[in-house]
Amino acid sequence: MDAIDRQIITATQGGLPLTARPYHQVAEQLGLVPEEVIQRCQRMLEAGIIRRVALVPNHYKLGYTANGMSVWNIPDTVVRAMGVKIGALSFVSHCYRRPRHLPDWPYNFFVMVHGRNRAEVETKVDRLAAVLGPYDLEHDILYSTRILKKTGFRLHHQRIE
Repeated sequence: MDAIDRQIITATQGGLPLTARPYHQVAEQLGLVPEEVIQRCQRMLEAGIIRRVALVPNHYKLGYTANGMSVWNIPDTVVRAMGVKIGALSFVSHCYRRPRHLPDWPYNFFVMVHGRNRAEVETKVDRLAAVLGPYDLEHDILYSTRILKKTGFRLHHQRIE
């Protein structure tokens, strides 16, 4: 990562500009050409310096005030396949595998769904259960009670003397 990469990260770490051509605006701000910003971002993605570029919506502002993390106990042997299948559903914002912590926590598969109310979330969780079929050994829904601050990668500048 060189000084220009750091400038690009610093300029975008609070989010890309909400314009039709955000990379062009970043390039203009930094005195670069848009193609260089795009190429550098792509290279940083490929190198793992940047993990991803993604939209992070505020579901509450969009009217989705019932946000439920559904937690599932499914066989470890099917987590990857079910993750691909469940993650492709339009109403799933993200899903991932986590280790169980037995005997108190049997869940190893987490799926976030959003709804305008709890009944809508529960209907979506019922659809998940239907997709998982016999692999659904047990599940629960953990509802959000507040918004946590969501941030991406941040560079912190430290002076070395």
